[in-house]
Amino acid sequence: MIQECKAGSMSQETIVVIGNGMVGHRFIENMVELDKDKQYRIVTFCEEPRPAYDRVRLSKYFETRDPDSLRIANIKWYVENGIELYLGDRVKEIDPELKVVMSQQGVAIAYDHCVMATGSYPFVPPVPGIDKKGVFVYRTIEDLEAICGYSSNARSAAVVGGGLLGLEAAKAAYDLGLKTHVIEFADRLMPRQVDRGGSEQLVEQIEGLGLHVHLGHATKEVVGNTNVEGMLFSDPAHPALEVDMVIVSAGIRPRDELATNCGLRVGDRGGVVVNDQLKTSDENIYAIGEVALHNDVIYGLVAPGYEMASVLASNFCGDSKRFAGVEMSTKLKLLGVEVASFGKMDAEEDENVIPIVYSDPFSGVYKKLIFSADSKRLLGGVLVGDASDYGILCSLQQDGNDLEISPADLVYGRQGNLHEGMNLPDNIQVCSCNNVSKDEIISAIQDGACTPAEVQSCTRAGAGCGGCVPVVADLVSTELSKTGTIVDKSICEHFRFSRTELYEIIKIKQIKTFAELLENHGNGRGCEICKPTVASIFASLWNENVLDHDTLQDTNDRFLANIQRGGLFSVIPRVPGGEITPRKLIALGEVAEEYGLYTKITGGQRVDLFGAQVHELPEIWEKLIQAGFESGHAYGKALRTVKSCVGSAWCRYGVQDSVGFAIRIEERYRGIRAPHKIKSAVSGCTRECAEAQSKDFGLIATEEGYNLYVGGNGGAKPRHAELLATNLNEETAIKYIDRFLMYYIQTADKLNRTATWLEKLEGGIQYLRSVVIDDKLGICSDLEEQMQYLVDSYKCEWTEVVNDPTRREWFKQFINSDETELGIEIIDERGQRRPADWKKDSEMLPLVEEITIDQKTFGQWEEELDNDEAEYTWFTVGKKWEFPEDGGRAIKYGAVQIAVFHFCSPERWYASQNMCPHKRAFVLSNGLIGSAGDVDKVACPLHKKTFNLDNGDCTSGDGYSIRVFDVRVHGDDIQLFLPDAKELEPLLATGPLCATACSN
Repeated sequence: MIQECKAGSMSQETIVVIGNGMVGHRFIENMVELDKDKQYRIVTFCEEPRPAYDRVRLSKYFETRDPDSLRIANIKWYVENGIELYLGDRVKEIDPELKVVMSQQGVAIAYDHCVMATGSYPFVPPVPGIDKKGVFVYRTIEDLEAICGYSSNARSAAVVGGGLLGLEAAKAAYDLGLKTHVIEFADRLMPRQVDRGGSEQLVEQIEGLGLHVHLGHATKEVVGNTNVEGMLFSDPAHPALEVDMVIVSAGIRPRDELATNCGLRVGDRGGVVVNDQLKTSDENIYAIGEVALHNDVIYGLVAPGYEMASVLASNFCGDSKRFAGVEMSTKLKLLGVEVASFGKMDAEEDENVIPIVYSDPFSGVYKKLIFSADSKRLLGGVLVGDASDYGILCSLQQDGNDLEISPADLVYGRQGNLHEGMNLPDNIQVCSCNNVSKDEIISAIQDGACTPAEVQSCTRAGAGCGGCVPVVADLVSTELSKTGTIVDKSICEHFRFSRTELYEIIKIKQIKTFAELLENHGNGRGCEICKPTVASIFASLWNENVLDHDTLQDTNDRFLANIQRGGLFSVIPRVPGGEITPRKLIALGEVAEEYGLYTKITGGQRVDLFGAQVHELPEIWEKLIQAGFESGHAYGKALRTVKSCVGSAWCRYGVQDSVGFAIRIEERYRGIRAPHKIKSAVSGCTRECAEAQSKDFGLIATEEGYNLYVGGNGGAKPRHAELLATNLNEETAIKYIDRFLMYYIQTADKLNRTATWLEKLEGGIQYLRSVVIDDKLGICSDLEEQMQYLVDSYKCEWTEVVNDPTRREWFKQFINSDETELGIEIIDERGQRRPADWKKDSEMLPLVEEITIDQKTFGQWEEELDNDEAEYTWFTVGKKWEFPEDGGRAIKYGAVQIAVFHFCSPERWYASQNMCPHKRAFVLSNGLIGSAGDVDKVACPLHKKTFNLDNGDCTSGDGYSIRVFDVRVHGDDIQLFLPDAKELEPLLATGPLCATACSN
C-alpha cells in the first residue's frame, strides 16, 4: 500500500529531486542559497544508505575505510535547511499525469517540479565469465567495501578500463596491496583526455609505481571454475593473464530507465533529452548530470553537472539562465600523477594549428599546447605530471582572445607564476570546478575580502580541486597592492608579523616563552597556526627540549610521534645513513611483536612501527634506547633522513664513501628544527642511486669530492634540486650546508619546504650562492656559529622523556585513571581487522560497540539527554595542577572519554567529548587550543577541524559539532556537570549519527 507523505504548504511548490549524488546535492545546495523566501519545498530520494558523498575521490576511501571521509553533507545539514531526505529508498516510478513519484518503500510524493539526477551506472562488457565470483564494478562505497572484503584472499587484480575511473580503480587495487594490472582496449590510457605522448608519460610513471599497463587488449573471457582465476584476450601475442579478481570500469551508461518508463524522450544511445533550460519532453520534469543528454552530449564529469545544477536552481529562483554546454576539460590526480586536458588535444591532419611539446622524462612532466597557426590563440592542450597552470591555460583557451604572451612562454614558463605580468581578461575563468571568473574574484576583493580564504568563502573559488588557489592568492595580492593596501603577511590574527619578522623579534629580544611574546607583540590567546610556528622558532634558536613548550606543539611534537589514523602513533627510530646492525634489527622486531605493531621499511631507509597507543610510547622507547636507538624525528619539522647508496665500500662504481659521509651529516643535523621537514641524500657516484637531486640538500660524489645540490623536493609537486657548488671536500661541503640550512631557517615562511623557499627567493640560486658561498651579506660566520650551537646542544628527546618520571606521566591516557582504552579498530597491513590473538581480547574491543540508531537526528539525541529524566551532578575529575596550562587532557567517566581544557590569562576551563566527529577518533584532548576573535576553540590534531568550546559548533564551517559540558573550580578540584555515564554513552560513542531525516 502506498503511503502518501505530507504535501508542502499552500504557498510552496514542491520540487522532488530523484538522486542524491554530487550533482543532485549541488542543486539542493544552490536552492538553499538562492531560495531566500522559501518558495519551494524540496524532497530528495537517495537509494544509498548515506547522503551525498564525493564519488570523484572514491579511492580515498581505502586510506580511511571511513565513509564519512567522503561525505559532502551530513544529516544535520538537511534537517537544519528543511530538506526532506529519504535514505535507502529508490524511486521506482514517475507518474507524469498525476505528477507523483513513488518509491520502493511505498512513499508517494506529489510534485510541482521533478528533477532527475539519477546519474549513471557502470557499463559491464558482455563477455563470457563476467558474472563469476570475484568480478566487481567500481561505483559506490558498497562496491568498495565488497572489493575490500574479497581482496583479503587475493594477490592480484585486473582493472578493465584505462580511463578516469579505471585508473582510480587501479589505485584502489594498488592501495589494497594487490599486484595490479590495467587493461585498456585503446592504444593509450585515458584516450578521451590525453594524446599519445601524454599517455606514454602516464604509463611510464604508473608502471614506475609497480603497476602493469596492458594497452590494445580486448577482453575475450574471464576464466575460472566458480571464482576468477584469469582472463583471456583476443590478441594472440598476449593471450592470457592470471589474476584473482577483476574490477570493471569500462565506462558508464545513463540511468534513464525511469524516464523511458514514463514516456520521456531519450536518446538513441541513452540519456534523457533536455533543452537549454534542462527541461525534458515533459515541462514539469528536468534532468541534470550524467543522465541528461544535451545537444547529443552526455557529460561524464562532475563540473558540467554542477553547471547544470546552478543553471536550473537560478531558473527556479527567478534568474533566467541557459545551459549552453561546457568545455570537456578536466584536471585530476591519478595514482599521484597530475593529469589535465582542455580544448583541442590533437594536432594531426590539421594544417591550421601548430603544437608545441615539452617533455621531461626525468621529472615526469609532459606538456603539449596547441596554437592557431598565426600564434595568436591557444586552442587546447594536455598536461601530465604538472598541471599547476591548468586553470589559466584553460581560461585562455575558452576566452578565445589574442594572446598577450608568446606561445613559448606558455609552454616553457617564465620567471614566477604564469599569470604574473599577463593582462588577463576580466571574464576569464579562474576556478573551473565552481565556474568562478577573475572579475568575480576581484569584485569580492573590492567588497572587502582580503585573503584567499575570504575570497573562497564569498565565491567558492578554490573550494574544488584547489588547483586555482595560487592564482587566487596572487590576484588578492595584486588587487590589494593596486589600492595601496599593504598586503597582510601576518601568520594569523594573533601576530601581525611574518614568520621571518617573528624570528628576528624573538632572536633580538631573547624571548623564551610564548606568553612573553604574546603579551608584548601579539594579542588574544594564540591558535593552532601561530603556536607551532613560535615553538619551531624557539627550537631553532634556543634548542631546548620541545616538551618544554608542549602546549605549543602539534600532537606529533607533543608526543614525539606521528599521530596516525584513529589516534594511534608511529615509532620511527633514527638509522643514520640506513646502516644498521643485526642486533638492532632484532630489537625492532621484538618490540614490534611485543606491542603488536605494524612494520614497514620506509623510502628513507628506516623501519616504521605503526599502531602504538600513547601510553605505550615511553615503554617502547625505553626498550629501543637500551638497544642503542635514538629519536628519528619523523614527527618533527626537522631533518628526517640522509639516504645513501652503499658507495665505494661495496659498489664497483662508487668513487666516495657515501655511507660514511651520510652518517656524519645525519648525526650533525639531527634534531634541528626548521620551517618544514628536511630530507637529504648522498650518492656515491653520478649514477645517483640515493636520488640526491630530489632532496632539500643532496650530495653526489665525483672523483674530486662532492657536488652539492639544494632546493629539491620529491613531494606532491616534484622539483629537482639546483647545483650550488662542485667538487667539495667533506669539510667545505658541511660548511656550505651549515650556511644554507641556517639561512633557510631564518628567512623562510612557515611550512615552506626549501623548494618553495628557493623558488620565491629573489635572484634564485645565483643569489643564494652569493650569500652562502661569497658571503655577500657578511653573515656567514653568524650562520656557522648558530648552526654549531644547535649541533653542540643536541639531546635525544626520547632519552630525556624516558629518564624523566614527570614527563613520562604526560603520556598517561587519562588524568584520573590508570586504565587504558583502545577506542578504535586495529587494522592490519592488508586492511583487515587484526586477529584477536594479536593483542589481548579485552584490548581489541572498541571503547563502546557502535550503536545503530534510526529515525533520530543528532539534535533529537541532545534534546532527550537534556530532559529532566537525565539527572546531572558535579563530578570531580582531577586537581588543578594536574592539567597543563593552555592545554588539554582526557578523563575517563564510566565508558566515556571527556576532554578538559585549561586556558590561562584570563583563566577559563572547558570540557567536551574527546571524540572528534570527523574521523571518530578520541583525540580532541591532544588538540591545540586558542582563539578566533572572542571565541575559544580547539583544533583536532588529525585534520585541524576547529570547534567552539562554548557551544560545540565547528568553527571551520564543516557540518560537525561536539558535545560540551559545564566546568567549575571547587577549591583545588576540577569538576564537570554531567549526567549518568550510561545516559551519556550513546551520544559520545557513535559520533555523527546516520539517521533518516524525513517525516513519515
